[in-house]
Amino acid sequence: MDNLSLLEPVDYLVIGHVSQDLTSFSVCLGGTAVYSALTARALGLRVGVVTASGETLDLSALQDVMVISTQSDRSTMFENINTENGRKQLLHHQATSLTFESVPEIWRRSAIIHLGPIAQEIDANLPDLFAPSLLGLTPQGWLRSWDEIGQVTESKWVNAEQALGQAGAVVVSIEDVAGDEEQLEFMASHTRVLVVTEGAAGSRVYWHGDQRRFQAPEVEEVDSTGAGDIYAAAFFIRLQATRDPWESARFATQLAARSVTRTAVESIPTVEEIQACMVEVL
Repeated sequence: MDNLSLLEPVDYLVIGHVSQDLTSFSVCLGGTAVYSALTARALGLRVGVVTASGETLDLSALQDVMVISTQSDRSTMFENINTENGRKQLLHHQATSLTFESVPEIWRRSAIIHLGPIAQEIDANLPDLFAPSLLGLTPQGWLRSWDEIGQVTESKWVNAEQALGQAGAVVVSIEDVAGDEEQLEFMASHTRVLVVTEGAAGSRVYWHGDQRRFQAPEVEEVDSTGAGDIYAAAFFIRLQATRDPWESARFATQLAARSVTRTAVESIPTVEEIQACMVEVL
């Protein structure tokens, strides 16, 4: 979008790279910014995305979302390879890093600001000029490192304390920390609400010194890509509306479980699924 003065306010702002995701059978649009933004839009919010991408990346899937994309020589590109020992991930390209200066002033007071890095592309500490009602973090991209050939491995989140202290809620997957319970306990002790997603096992929430687990319904899994990002957006939105992490987790767990029955952006929640999940948690 060229004329920033024409931008409208948004309810949900997500900052992070969109990506090209390669598998053995497809190339598709991906990244937290895509899945979380489309979920927020499906839930009826006005949504903005601040990202960076190559000129040839097709962003038409985000046609109902306001997108500010810094032009980059290349888009961030991940290749996901399924092996007998789990998923192997390669980072082939990385788009231009993001700065908070690229966020227009009208979006800096969005009700929900979601920092959703996928490859260390943005700082974890939100500047004081930003004033969301809820700051949500999905630290996946700060928990990744890669070698000279792009092989992605888990890594420690360096200097996480300030960002965790700022956040209203943090959503992280058990895979992001390679099952490191000590790291999860550290996060839980330094932030208001910590959610740990555990795939088919559901999720657990740490809040006010308490921990509760939320079981996911049994479904036939087709593709789990994006499920964690769908969960995060659903959780942040319900938390902002209800101030109840337990209810928010029940809703997000149900909605994310349904998403794995479809592939790529087809997994974004439908109106019928959203209504069904709302009925189930009330």
